[in-house]
Amino acid sequence: MSDDTIERAKAHFFAGNDHFEAGRFDAARADYEAALALVPGRASVLANLGVTLTRLGRWADAVPRLDAALLAEPTNRDAWAALGLCREARGDWAGAVHALRQAIGLGAQQAGLWLALATCELEQDHEREGLQAIEECLALDPTMGEAWSQRGTVMRRHGHLAQAAHCFEQAIAHGADAELHRFYLAAVTDARDPPPPPALYARVLFDRYADEFQDHLVEVLKYSAPQTLLTPLLTGGRRFQRVLDLGCGTGLCAQVLAPHADAIDGVDVADAMVRRAQASGLYRRVWRADVIEGLREAGDTADLIVAADVFIYVGALDTVFAAVAPRLAPGGVFAFSVEQADPGRALQLRPSLRYAHGRESLEALAAAHGLLVDAVWAAPIREDQAQPVMGWYLHLRKPG
Repeated sequence: MSDDTIERAKAHFFAGNDHFEAGRFDAARADYEAALALVPGRASVLANLGVTLTRLGRWADAVPRLDAALLAEPTNRDAWAALGLCREARGDWAGAVHALRQAIGLGAQQAGLWLALATCELEQDHEREGLQAIEECLALDPTMGEAWSQRGTVMRRHGHLAQAAHCFEQAIAHGADAELHRFYLAAVTDARDPPPPPALYARVLFDRYADEFQDHLVEVLKYSAPQTLLTPLLTGGRRFQRVLDLGCGTGLCAQVLAPHADAIDGVDVADAMVRRAQASGLYRRVWRADVIEGLREAGDTADLIVAADVFIYVGALDTVFAAVAPRLAPGGVFAFSVEQADPGRALQLRPSLRYAHGRESLEALAAAHGLLVDAVWAAPIREDQAQPVMGWYLHLRKPG
C-alpha cells in the first residue's frame, strides 16, 4: 500500500471525525466509507463507521462493521456501546446486554448506556439486574425521565404503589410524556375520577404482544370470557345474521360464534391484531379502529355486538353506549364483560392499568340509552397470580 493511499485514507478519516463532531453524520459516513475503501479492514475506521451508522439508525449496516472492528480491537468501548445500542434496537436483548456490559466494564459511564442496559434486562424479566442498572443511571443523571418511568413500572408490578407514584411524579417533572404518566399515576393512587387512557396506549400494547397474546391469555391467564359471555346466547340453536366483534384481538370470540353466525365483522385498535384476525379466516372483514370509530364505521346494523374484556382498556363507557345503541338492530343484543369495581365505585383504574366497572353504573347506562338488561352475572374473567379476577357479564337488548 503506497504512502499516498495511506495519506488519502487519513484525510478522509480525519474529515469524517470533524463531520461526526459537528453532527453531520451522513457526511461522516461518506468519508469513513471512502477511507475504508482505501484501507480495508482498518479497525479504527470500521469502529467509527459503525458508530456513525448507529447514530443514523442504520442498525443492520452498523452491526457487521462493529463486529469486525471489535474482532481486531476488542477493547474499543465506543464500538461495544454502539453495538449494544444496535442490538437493543433490533430486539436482541441478550446480545445487547453483553455488549453494553462490555462497554461499561471498559469505562463507559454514560447514563444512557445504563438506561439501555436496564431496558434490555427488563425485557428478559431480569428485574433485579434491571433495577440495579436504573439505579446506576439515576445516580449519574437523576433527571432521566425514562429511568424514573421504568423504575415506577417495576414498583407498580410488585405492589409498591407509593414508590411507584413517586417515580411517576419524577418522570413527569423530568420531561416524560405527561399524559401517559398521569395515567400511570392515577392507577397507583386509585384516583377517584381516573383519566381516559392515552390515545395510543392500547394500540402500542397490543401491537407489541400480538404474536404471543392468545397463547399467554388462554394458557397462562386461563382466560375464559368469550365462552362465559357467549355460550348462554347460543343455546337452542339461535343464529345471528351479522355480528360486530369490538376489540376482536386474534379472534377468540369468533371461534365461539362462527358456527352460529352468517357474517362476523371485527375491529381492533392494533394493526398486528387485525392481521392475526384476518388470517384466522373467521371474519367477513376486519379493520383497524378504536371502539368508537369502529362502531361509527361499521355500516349496517348488527343483531349482536360483542366486546369481551375490551372495556378494561377503555374506561368510562358513556360514549360507547351512545355509539352502540343506534348500531344495534331492533331485538339485537349487546354482550360484554368488564372487571368488577369495588363496591360503591362506578369506575376504577387499577394498578394493573385496567379499568374496572360497577354493576349499578352499567345498568344505569343501559337504561339511559334505551337498552334492556336481559342478563347480568358475576364470573371469573382470567387469573392473576393464580387468583381469579372477577368480572361482570351483561347481555343488553334493544327493544323491538
